[in-house]
Amino acid sequence: MTARPRHPRGTERYAKDLLDVATMPGTQVLALLRLARTLKKKQQRGVSHRLLRGKTLGLLFQKPSTRTRVSFEAGMNQLGGHALVLPMSDIQLSRGETVADTARVLSRYLDGIVIRTYDHAIVEEWSAEATMPVINGLTDHSHPCQALSDLLTIQELKGRLKGLSLAYIGDGNNVANSLIEAGAKVGMRVVIGCPSGYQPDQRVIDRARIDGHASGASIEVVENPLVAVKEADVVYTDVWISMGREREQARRLRILSPYQLNHRLLQRAKPDAIVMHCLPAHRGEEISADVLDGSQSVVIHQAENRLHMQKAILTQLLSLKKGAR
Repeated sequence: MTARPRHPRGTERYAKDLLDVATMPGTQVLALLRLARTLKKKQQRGVSHRLLRGKTLGLLFQKPSTRTRVSFEAGMNQLGGHALVLPMSDIQLSRGETVADTARVLSRYLDGIVIRTYDHAIVEEWSAEATMPVINGLTDHSHPCQALSDLLTIQELKGRLKGLSLAYIGDGNNVANSLIEAGAKVGMRVVIGCPSGYQPDQRVIDRARIDGHASGASIEVVENPLVAVKEADVVYTDVWISMGREREQARRLRILSPYQLNHRLLQRAKPDAIVMHCLPAHRGEEISADVLDGSQSVVIHQAENRLHMQKAILTQLLSLKKGAR
């Protein structure tokens, strides 16, 4: 008989949905990290952990995906549940049905849904209308599942999170927003190095600095990439041309070229700094091939941990009573 998932006291105070790391209590973030480590060990040892047997997860993607889709599908399968892909072109949302009607109906069919879309307001509307958990698989504003799994990778490789320095270089995009929020929850120093006009959302920074008062975190935004990476424990970058930004390619390549993560820049970080990139990567643009494929790069380890953190998120949220907040 498979044991039912157990959660610490206070679970009823956890957020029903995962829209942003900022909206999650710090205790929930730490619980996810513990659960992800446990589930990863079980998977590596071949120990059955079918904690979501009989549960069904919907995947509604308006943006292409490799790691998010496969990690959620594989994770749900390993947990004993089932994942159902809902192509936008195949459902009535594409023909004008409202989010409210769709969310209310699917809440009767599914135990949770992952949404990967453009406008962050879409996942917020789903959250308001659905009684099942809603998980942000990526929006133009944030990528919380990525940032949470990145915390897992850093914790595994560095042995801790609190007090570590993470430098993010390049475009202050959705990944940068979520890394700021995640670092603030666990007491990290997060330094964003980006050109003027490409900074992360100021509201995210302001909120994170408030959270940082409790955790001991600090959030900084600088223009000089050499200053940003100085003595960093973790150096992180992401693509310069995100989905939906293709028309800005020439301008972005010109403005962001001084922010390439290369050997010269990496030398400013600590000698044992790790290099992270959420993938897919464009070698020769935001990161040089020798750094991405070098000995300090942990991008494949980082990508694997998407699976284990996704399983923790699913186990935590889909085990809560429907409609509970």
